[in-house]
Amino acid sequence: MSEAPTKKKIASFLARHLRTAELDGDEDIFAAGLVNSLFAMQIVLFVEKEFSVTVENDDLQLDNFRSVNAIAGFVARKQAALAAS
Repeated sequence: MSEAPTKKKIASFLARHLRTAELDGDEDIFAAGLVNSLFAMQIVLFVEKEFSVTVENDDLQLDNFRSVNAIAGFVARKQAALAAS
């Protein structure tokens, strides 16, 4: 899957739950105070379910989930690793 539809799905999920009109692709949702620990886990579950990837303990790094672009890049890397195996 290309990153554009992935980014759109992620942005839609975040906007729906954060009740914000639109997020800049690089906006740090953690630094902006938009995400608490419970919602962070909801993001992880969304990523796993929506994109059929497994988020391992080593993947639970802020840099993988801090923005729409970061999450989309993470999903692309996980999907590429799955395709290569």
